[in-house]
Amino acid sequence: MKNITVEELKSRMDAGETINLIDVREPHEYAEFNIGAKLIPLGRIASMQFDEIEDLKNEELIIHCKAGGRSAQACSVLEMAGFTNVVNVTGGMNAWQQKFK
Repeated sequence: MKNITVEELKSRMDAGETINLIDVREPHEYAEFNIGAKLIPLGRIASMQFDEIEDLKNEELIIHCKAGGRSAQACSVLEMAGFTNVVNVTGGMNAWQQKFK
């Protein structure tokens, strides 16, 4: 698993890159604040319910959560499921909100 900082992620987003961004927080957390990622809560990933991203197995997937722990878990599960390029956002949305409020 690779890591990316919120600064690097925002720079890539601001540059208009096409990014496969996955948010593994719970729906209520997503509703409070999100940066436009696809919501797939960690529980669904842990139980292998991620058919909607199955076609992205060889694409870069950037995974974030609130602080970086759940996204790291999700990255591990996805790697075990055969995803070849998963990236964890260090610090998650806590770091994002601290840097870019």
